[in-house]
Amino acid sequence: MILIADSGSTKTNWCLLTPKQEIFYFDTEGYNPYFVSSTHIVESLTGTLPPNINSLLIDAIYFYGAGCFDDKAGIVQNALRQIFANANIYIGLDLLGSARSVLGNRPGFAAILGTGTNTCLYDGSKIIANIDSLGYLLGDEGSGFYIGRKILGDYIREYMPGSVREEFFKIFGLSRETIMERIYSEKLPNRFCAGFTRFITVSVADTKYTNNLVRKAFIDFFESLVTKYQNHEQYTFNCTGSISYAFKQILSETAALYNMETGVILKAPIEGLACFHLPESYKY
Repeated sequence: MILIADSGSTKTNWCLLTPKQEIFYFDTEGYNPYFVSSTHIVESLTGTLPPNINSLLIDAIYFYGAGCFDDKAGIVQNALRQIFANANIYIGLDLLGSARSVLGNRPGFAAILGTGTNTCLYDGSKIIANIDSLGYLLGDEGSGFYIGRKILGDYIREYMPGSVREEFFKIFGLSRETIMERIYSEKLPNRFCAGFTRFITVSVADTKYTNNLVRKAFIDFFESLVTKYQNHEQYTFNCTGSISYAFKQILSETAALYNMETGVILKAPIEGLACFHLPESYKY
């Protein structure tokens, strides 16, 4: 049996492929090794694995994760090895998983717009160019964190239109003090900020304001990252992630401003990865 994982900072999507041509999907929390330890991963995963998965019968694991660079991948690998003793384990960046999901074996441009941001050029097998997203403290333009931070900043500073601010308080009931405490005192402030992007999907008080907020974040994303790839206009714009999917109309309009035709936009790459890794012996 084969396990495939696509892990962001907030959530991990899993897929189990069985020799009986069965495919099972399930979710756990995100396991970004910059924020969690091997011990945490083991405790979390053993507590959330579905009962139909026998860890000793897993032959191979393909884990694509945010933060899984060479210097951090060992944190995830060590955790998985403790749980899946008989499996061959491959650890790769979530960006490679995204590229394989939307492009398969075809070369092109791929990006992630979720809690964080990432971009690359892909040659059909591996990433051949990547501009560092710099993480949420220095970059991550266009991401859920980036948009959520702007929402919170506008709310606290009262830059929001009054009707939007009233709507925000009615939904969340948060004071300035509570927001500042959550951001500066608790773990994973990027997840906290990113959670407020859902406000845009339900807000009706002033859609011009909310849509422009998202559009400006995507313009920053293109200006800081996408357009820095040489001859970016020759590629289609392909992307995975909750933010790209939730605001794909605005994202497509922004891509057109930068002379890029929109290709594949997926909420999560897990189904595409299941197809990519499905062995010939498993296929229908």
